[in-house]
Amino acid sequence: MEKRKLGRSGIETAPLTFGGNVFGWTADTDTSCKLIDAFLAGGFDFIDTADVYSRWAPGNQGGESELAIGEWIRRGGARSKVKIATKVGMNFSPERGGLKKDYVIKSCEDSLKRLKTDYIDLYQSHRDDETVPLHETLEAYAELIKQGKVRAIGASNYGPKRLALALEVSRKQGLPRYESLQPHYNLCERKLYEGELEDLCRKEDLGVIGYYSLASGFLTGKYRSEADAEGKPRGAGVKKYMNDRGFGIVETLRAVASETKSTPTQVALAWLIARPGVTAPIVSATSVKQLEEVLGAADVKLDAGQIARLDAASAT
Repeated sequence: MEKRKLGRSGIETAPLTFGGNVFGWTADTDTSCKLIDAFLAGGFDFIDTADVYSRWAPGNQGGESELAIGEWIRRGGARSKVKIATKVGMNFSPERGGLKKDYVIKSCEDSLKRLKTDYIDLYQSHRDDETVPLHETLEAYAELIKQGKVRAIGASNYGPKRLALALEVSRKQGLPRYESLQPHYNLCERKLYEGELEDLCRKEDLGVIGYYSLASGFLTGKYRSEADAEGKPRGAGVKKYMNDRGFGIVETLRAVASETKSTPTQVALAWLIARPGVTAPIVSATSVKQLEEVLGAADVKLDAGQIARLDAASAT
């Protein structure tokens, strides 16, 4: 399996990341454990989650995803064979959230307990918090790294100016730097990342692990009308793509899938894997069968002409 470097962190990963937002939500604990086993059996090893997952689900409080991963470890899952990324900073309540130093350190301790591990491979700022000086947050991470509780740090949902400033603060003050960015990025959503953010990540040698890689499932091709989205957990997120551009992207995916003897899902992910600077797009699945299809994307090799057609269909 091809391994890619995550920035300058020393961490290497196969070209797909498992998105653990489904754990404790659309995948119960037993299913979550089976999915992690199948993910590792496929030759992959990087799992992304967050302390707040899946607070949005009825009856959940947040932390359910980390608890599911911790249960996998408790049941005998080999911690040394998996790399775990989690996040801090999203608000649980008006009093609980943000990136103040004390809160980051306490949240890390809470995540470690839920995950049943003594270290986090990649600890990420879930979103920018402009109310807290950048150096204060980075000092918290420096303390956690010194204690051996965190290996490397990353940023999620940062704009180019704030990310560049954070990197400059790290350089000037000798603090740990963000080694990765987690942006919203897929064939339907290109302008959020391409341009200043992409240029900065490539210039600074940051790893990129984009989320919503399949545009909430729209790029699988299963949504042909708004009726198909009704009642689905992610249904509300795909309606905005149901236009001439969106359906044009899906038709191109189908055509390329036919040529490569794969599926639209696999082609959409293969396009991301082939993007310069992208490390390992985040993917999710709620069944082992679904996961097997997703992981097959790593074996799909697109030629220059196919990539050009997908670029043209998705141009903004």
